[in-house]
Amino acid sequence: MARILVAEDEEQLRGLVARALLENGHDVVTAADGGAALDALGRGGQFDLLLADIKMPVMDGIALALATARDHPKVTILLMTGYADQRERAHGLNALIHDVIAKPLVGGGHPRGRDQRASRRAGHGHSTRSKILQ
Repeated sequence: MARILVAEDEEQLRGLVARALLENGHDVVTAADGGAALDALGRGGQFDLLLADIKMPVMDGIALALATARDHPKVTILLMTGYADQRERAHGLNALIHDVIAKPLVGGGHPRGRDQRASRRAGHGHSTRSKILQ
């Protein structure tokens, strides 16, 4: 399964996402802000996916995505936000990220769903997000 770094400043949501991913067999590391996530990436951790909130203290998800894409280009990046204006900020990052997931996450507490844009990029019927989160 995938090794996933979850960067989310809201403790309850961070725990919920981590539990859902762990229940599906993934190796999960969590960080309470972008700076802590960048530290985890820099400590030599090999991650398959970075799932990061856009609006966080210390370093926001946009800056984290840019640093991750630059220093760890093999890591798939998904951003999440509950704010429409933050989604717009990520609009120019299409070449670096697979998608921006809207919060609150759906599916009875489990972050699931299909990401059509990532599906088209991957060239097959299931998206990266769907495969990893289900």
